[in-house]
Amino acid sequence: MVKQKERRPGSKTVGGPGAKPQRDVRRDAPLKTGEPPAKPARHDGTRSAPAARNRNERTAEPRVAASVSAAPERPLIVRNGERPAERVPVILESLGAGDFHLIDSGNGLKLEQYGPHRIVRPEAQALWQPSLAAHVWDNADAIFTGDTDEDGMGRWRFQREVLGETWPLQLLGIDFLGRFTAFRHVGVFPEQIVHWTWMKEQIEAAKRPLKVLNLFGYTGVASLVAAAAGAEVTHVDASKKAIGWARENQALGRMEKLPIRWICEDAMKFILREERRGSKYDIILTDPPKFGRGPNGEVWHLFEHLPSMLDICREILSPKALGLVLTAYSIRASFYSIHELMRETMRGAGGVVESGELVIREAGLDGKSPSRALSTSLFSRWVPK
Repeated sequence: MVKQKERRPGSKTVGGPGAKPQRDVRRDAPLKTGEPPAKPARHDGTRSAPAARNRNERTAEPRVAASVSAAPERPLIVRNGERPAERVPVILESLGAGDFHLIDSGNGLKLEQYGPHRIVRPEAQALWQPSLAAHVWDNADAIFTGDTDEDGMGRWRFQREVLGETWPLQLLGIDFLGRFTAFRHVGVFPEQIVHWTWMKEQIEAAKRPLKVLNLFGYTGVASLVAAAAGAEVTHVDASKKAIGWARENQALGRMEKLPIRWICEDAMKFILREERRGSKYDIILTDPPKFGRGPNGEVWHLFEHLPSMLDICREILSPKALGLVLTAYSIRASFYSIHELMRETMRGAGGVVESGELVIREAGLDGKSPSRALSTSLFSRWVPK
């Protein structure tokens, strides 16, 4: 179930009442001061894996290298004309979908259902107390814990039996693999389903062939959703591991014949080349990290390089483009910062820029009982009308 509501997002604070101070463990978030959670004792039900040397580089986790880019290679284009109209604040809310729902949250943690597995992961924005009893949380199949410092260890602790590294999941009719990684991620960011649902609807309603570009594409779920809906998709990620995982997902769903180009390359280098070639896309999804470092020494800083990235994306949008979608995680900024950047980038293009937050609402044990909303990220989206 996907809802869209418009309201003013509340301010979020890191931490959790009644719990030990924790580090901010959201994707690419800066470290917070305070004592790290105690490390659990090793036992037969614990999986352990070393974290990357810098977790913001994401070098060991498939999401890592898609984010890295060199400095901009061309100046920004001076835009003329009126800025697009605006819709703010927009809250895009999901109450789970397919094999996923958020059961409960609190004390800096979240309890989630991913297919057959019930898991617990850190969530610094869950400042409140959990709604469900402690024994429900204690009965989870897997709990991610451990020190999340740059050189720390990440562990999945299995309560009853050691689970396999991967397991099948489904969202929006797409089969893919969940995976227990050393970075607490499981291969999908379910809050993105609101963007994917919007994209799927646009493709199906277009009644013409569409080209979709998925930058920082990770494990390819969005690319598979787009291709299954009828689009020709270009998926870009600089991580070979992520591309391999995406191809596994494609094979799992027997979707090998769908028109998807899997490009293992730095995102900025790719779009610069596409601009020079005159390539055009009808929908562009981009989900860059806060910071990244590439294998060839390229460095990506979101606040420094995002304006150039969006500027280039504007140039490779088709004349009848249906949308440019930006999601930003764990940055010290209001959604207004990316909202106004998107409006300046799309100056003279008409349309509307809508910006705000992506949130997931708790759904209880049955997946059908709406409760509190958990903010996950900021977004800005240009659409032609």
